[in-house]
Amino acid sequence: MISPEYAQLLARYNRWMNDKVYAASEQLSDAERKADRGAFFKSLHSTLNHLVWGDAMWLGRFTKGTVLERAMPTTPGNVDVHAGWEALKAARIALDEELIVWAASLDASWLAGDFSWYSGMTKSTRSGPAWQSVTHMFNHQTHHRGQVTTLLSQQKIDLGATDLMMMPHQNS
Repeated sequence: MISPEYAQLLARYNRWMNDKVYAASEQLSDAERKADRGAFFKSLHSTLNHLVWGDAMWLGRFTKGTVLERAMPTTPGNVDVHAGWEALKAARIALDEELIVWAASLDASWLAGDFSWYSGMTKSTRSGPAWQSVTHMFNHQTHHRGQVTTLLSQQKIDLGATDLMMMPHQNS
């Protein structure tokens, strides 16, 4: 099982990495960000959209409906929720802050408890320990950010250090 402190650390890591990813992505034109690069979600822009969508969906499940989740409850995960770069970036910043606040509110008993949610993918209600769903959310972020760093690298953009241990103030 994970602890509230673990989730808080990963929420801070998520924000740090997203700040780096978006800063690096701004070196590209809008057309370059939206170009089909053969990635799972085709483009850098669409992959970043999927990350915003996934984080908002999970946070909405955990909080029973955040403002961000209510804004896009039925959008499929492979559709760009934010067509424009500035809107996507603003959504990411707001969502990262909401994740930080949410993680700060966690307690061990909630993480240890049962958690159920409706999966649009399987069209069924799923259940399991809450800590596993939280772990999945953070793992999902890392997985797709790995795809983003590859897309950036292919454009000769080096993101720099991405290891958790390199995050400034990682012990705070």
